[in-house]
Amino acid sequence: MTRSTVAPPHAQSCAYSRAARELSLKRSQFDLAVNLGRIRTVPDEGGGGRRVARTEIERLRAEPGFPDTLTKSVHAVGTTEGAAVMQVPPSRFTRLAKLGLVVPVSFYLNRYRAVVWLYLADELRQFAADKDNVTLLTGRTPEGMRDQLAAGVDLRPRNWRGRHLGFLLRQAEGPWQRAGALAALLDPVHVAQIARDPYERSHLNRFRPAPPAHGAPGSPAAHLVERITTADDPDEIAWLRSDLTHALQEARGRQPAPRPTAKQAPPRPVAEPERPASIRRPRRGLLGWLRRRSV
Repeated sequence: MTRSTVAPPHAQSCAYSRAARELSLKRSQFDLAVNLGRIRTVPDEGGGGRRVARTEIERLRAEPGFPDTLTKSVHAVGTTEGAAVMQVPPSRFTRLAKLGLVVPVSFYLNRYRAVVWLYLADELRQFAADKDNVTLLTGRTPEGMRDQLAAGVDLRPRNWRGRHLGFLLRQAEGPWQRAGALAALLDPVHVAQIARDPYERSHLNRFRPAPPAHGAPGSPAAHLVERITTADDPDEIAWLRSDLTHALQEARGRQPAPRPTAKQAPPRPVAEPERPASIRRPRRGLLGWLRRRSV
């Protein structure tokens, strides 16, 4: 009789680093593909985190044009290359980005701690191919948009936060994870005003994703990233607070935050009743022997 064996869970999936190699992607491209939903992931049942199922890798490798098609779909470009893709000067590309007409997909800090925004090349091609955008690419910028630029508008951080929130919510598996994703974009003061209970707030912080790593904690680079990843527009803060309030209500209803169990006081010792002299326990030692002889 043939004995069938079931492969362990880790044999049916692999870590991100190995999946990236098997899909011919750089790690940054792989992470972006996961965020965009191009690569589906599964929870790591062993030690937390997420992994990629072998069936998902096989599905992607079987697609026509692999790996070029997958690599092209996550190709991100900066301002100079993005302007070349759209065939506009870099200055016009920057204006379009500040006005929110093209949305960054990620960012990084260069060695001068300047923010470098990255955009999906495919999205830029689609924007340039749209006939409704011809005047924005070649004509004079409309007066209303010029006024916004003169007032210092820059929607790149806010648009990135909106897109990043979509990434986080896509991977959330329950109400506490969704609440944590919303809390990740709010200042801790706003979170404390909504989650007033300390045990609930502590539980929420367990599911609050950390901001993208740039520099050591407390460094100027880390502070800059924190400013980018924290909502600062009143309207944005208002709807994030509203969504977090509703997410917490749902989380409380499904699974309340754990609380420490009340410790019971140890039982107090019961004093023995006083025994009559005739039945008292004999005292030990020389003094007790002498007293017993006198009796």
